[in-house]
Amino acid sequence: MEFLFEYGLFFAKIATVVIAIVGVLVLTKALNGRHGSQKGELEVTDLTEQYKETVEQLESHLFDKALLKARDKADKKSDKEQDKARQNEVKQAVKNGNLTTTRDPRLFVIDFHGSIDAREVSSLRQEISAILAIAIEGDEVLLRLETGGGMVHAYGLASSQLDRLKAAGITLTIAVDKVAASGGYMMACVADKIVSAPFAIVGSIGVIAQLPNFSKVLKKNDIEFEQITAGEFKRTLTMFGENSDKAREKFKEEIEETHGLFKQFIAVHRPELDLNKVATGEHWFGQQALELGLVDQISTSDDLITEACKAREVLQVKYVRRKKLIEKLSGASSEAADTLLMKWVARGQRPFM
Repeated sequence: MEFLFEYGLFFAKIATVVIAIVGVLVLTKALNGRHGSQKGELEVTDLTEQYKETVEQLESHLFDKALLKARDKADKKSDKEQDKARQNEVKQAVKNGNLTTTRDPRLFVIDFHGSIDAREVSSLRQEISAILAIAIEGDEVLLRLETGGGMVHAYGLASSQLDRLKAAGITLTIAVDKVAASGGYMMACVADKIVSAPFAIVGSIGVIAQLPNFSKVLKKNDIEFEQITAGEFKRTLTMFGENSDKAREKFKEEIEETHGLFKQFIAVHRPELDLNKVATGEHWFGQQALELGLVDQISTSDDLITEACKAREVLQVKYVRRKKLIEKLSGASSEAADTLLMKWVARGQRPFM
């Protein structure tokens, strides 16, 4: 009887643990699926309104209240007259079927803080698609760019996304506050205008690939490594096999070809550059980059946005991907480990810029 009691107690404990695990799994799935198939959403922030609120807050501490009250009264009267004129303009535009005249041109601000695999391009393409969907003549885009480059194909796609704006006739300005090197400069050169902070890092027009080789370590420990390929150059340099001089020569050839394509791309978008001078893999600070023609102006993105807010409406557009609960719980440590592993694997297979 005592045995049956202990067995029943043990079974109850097991059942409790199983039910708890199932409950957590069900809850996780429910939270992940709460938004259906929607993977993300577009966030729009009125930077002009933020700028005005900041100015008003400071002015409230600096100026006489009577003066501010009188000015507010005058501003309200002016706004009322502008609203009335605007309503008449909209009514006339709707009557004529020309809806594009119902708003003034805007400046759209987007950000790209690129990782080594440029995974942020998935958000960039959504932001650009949204802007293109509502763009009118006179609209402009300011991209705040920060990246040291990475995978060639990934940054090639990022550059192609920016080319969509150019193809649509939208003026594109790229501001580099910290760094736009290598693949980052590939993106920057697409712009109509590149603005750089004085000590931002610009350039590094070159290609690199590197990987360790453990073949001697494996031999020392009597470990054999086998790799079967079809095609003479399906794989050139490897991390675990013995690398031949022929494989090294082929890999070097591929690196040079990639560098050549990189230079051709820049020549198309910034033909005035002396590529023999700047495409050496070196990087420069903003002031030096201006002298070399790599950038067009020394300033910061803050200066550009502040000036724009005084004259027009400035909207920041950001596509935010919804993260599943399991992704949030995994934390930054697993993402860092995945990124590190991806770096080593990818560097043995394709060049970086």
